[in-house]
Amino acid sequence: MECRLVRVNNSINISNTHTLHSQSWNQRLQALRQRYFTERNLVVILALAVGIMSGLAAVLLKFLIGAIAHLAMSTIQRTHGNILYLIFPAVGILLSALYVYYLVRDNISHGVTRVLYAIALKKSRLHIRNTYSSLIASSLTIGLGGSVGAEGPIVFTGAAIGSNLGRVFKLSPQTLMLLVGCGAAAGIAGIFKAPIAGLLFTVEVLMLDLTAGSAIPLMVASVAGATIAYIFTGYSVEFPFAQSEPFWANRLPYVILLGVFCGFVSLYFNKVTEMMEGVFSRMNNRIYRYVIGAVLLSVLIFLLPPLYGEGYGAIINLLSGDASEIFNGSVFFGHRDNAIYTLLFIFALGLMKPIATSATNGAGGVGGTFAPSLYVGCMAGFFFVFLFNHFGFFMGDEPLSTKNFTLMGMAGVMAGVMHAPLMAIFLTAEMTGGYDLFLPLLVVSATSYGTSRLFVPYGIYTRRLAQRGELLTHQKDQSVLTLLKMDSVIEKDFSSVTPEMSLKDMVDVISKSSRNLFPVVDSENVLIGVVLLDDIRNIMFRTDLYRRLNVERFMARPPAKIIVGSPMEGVMKTFDETGAWNLPVIDEEGHYIGFVSKSKIFNSYRQVLKHYSYD
Repeated sequence: MECRLVRVNNSINISNTHTLHSQSWNQRLQALRQRYFTERNLVVILALAVGIMSGLAAVLLKFLIGAIAHLAMSTIQRTHGNILYLIFPAVGILLSALYVYYLVRDNISHGVTRVLYAIALKKSRLHIRNTYSSLIASSLTIGLGGSVGAEGPIVFTGAAIGSNLGRVFKLSPQTLMLLVGCGAAAGIAGIFKAPIAGLLFTVEVLMLDLTAGSAIPLMVASVAGATIAYIFTGYSVEFPFAQSEPFWANRLPYVILLGVFCGFVSLYFNKVTEMMEGVFSRMNNRIYRYVIGAVLLSVLIFLLPPLYGEGYGAIINLLSGDASEIFNGSVFFGHRDNAIYTLLFIFALGLMKPIATSATNGAGGVGGTFAPSLYVGCMAGFFFVFLFNHFGFFMGDEPLSTKNFTLMGMAGVMAGVMHAPLMAIFLTAEMTGGYDLFLPLLVVSATSYGTSRLFVPYGIYTRRLAQRGELLTHQKDQSVLTLLKMDSVIEKDFSSVTPEMSLKDMVDVISKSSRNLFPVVDSENVLIGVVLLDDIRNIMFRTDLYRRLNVERFMARPPAKIIVGSPMEGVMKTFDETGAWNLPVIDEEGHYIGFVSKSKIFNSYRQVLKHYSYD
């Protein structure tokens, strides 16, 4: 017995020693931080580290996708249809779905939306497994033909790197949010070699405010991510583009017309992906979703091989002004010199790409819609200029520049799909080197964005959260209300009464309460009404009415009821509409939970606004 006691005590001592050692290491780290680094200097250093790691992740992701795609495509014949197109995409989605379901055990699809959700509702906290899970899953999906992009996964990965590195140093929530943005910016900069676009991505898509406190860390991270990409993959642009025809000002009417066309194309892209997501979300059986999505994707790729993977090869071909190469591996290869077949083929590619993207994600694949929007924009621009030139719909002797308008189409559709015109302009210019077309890129992006905005108020990434009232925006009031949680403002120190209670009993409850508002509930705690102290002040001291009146006689109906979990923006709207100062909170079945007051919301509002302010 004594020996067993000694062993237990030793075990306890060892455990305590380990805990103390762990605590002392953490304390030493924090002490060094406080002694040698100010908060702002530390953030810049961490932004550099996040940028380097996110850049390395982007390089690794591109390498994995390229290696897997090379192994698969080496077996593809160029001059006719290939039955392997029916197999590779289905295998890729299956492998990634099994990996996510059995190993990751988390939803890692729609990476950008997941980052937006973490910023809005999870205090910018992302699990450490998210630093690598998307890399593996998206490599399998895209390398074997999934018709999605790698940008969503790399944004998710970079954001997770920033989040976890910030948590090691126990940074404040607003600084953690900034590091999440740094990781996302570096991911975009690394995958596209576009540092300015990476910074603008965090401003327009993630909706982080560009202030004196955030600009430098974001720039440092973006430049670091792009530099890592340059070191490992060379200084060539992502999509080689040689401008052989100058842009003339008399082409601006066609540019505006292209912008309007791209706006409607982006509207089609958003609506189709939203519809397809709804279709797959209603399929409760995971196997059924996989079969439907994989079959649909494989058939589309068999008929239209350029839908395979990200489709960057097709973009490069069209930017060179030659569309014949996109017929490689297709059953339509023999018609590649026919202008009408080319026009129809390009049209089909742009039409089917959103469907192929949605089928990939719906079946269980992992990828984003960033690259597909570029792809559709390329097809839209080429289709527009090919149509005008082939049928002579242009003024003057010179036809429209095929390469220039194809490039502009990429910027136009991206601006309309994501509601990020500045990022679309700089990204298109940076990844192609087409800086000489800056003016038409600006015009087509602004026109497309304005056209799309007339019909849909949010971009493809922000739509899902905006519909649930969970989106942070550049509007401070709306953002702070989104960050506020209903649970933090519910007050529960109200004394409840029942409708059968007499006036005498009501007075006894009032004498013990510090509140002037009393919820009336039935035997099942369902809210029936409220009693305001001001409403019964004239009768509460009339003893002759103590036994004659009960609560049901003088209770009132509340002007409105708040369902627990409602977004705070909606709660404030209800306050404004009713003019009330206090409103009861109930659950879905009507059970009373507590009250929420304007004063409590205002106090919490001030705390959150101060807490999440960079400067």
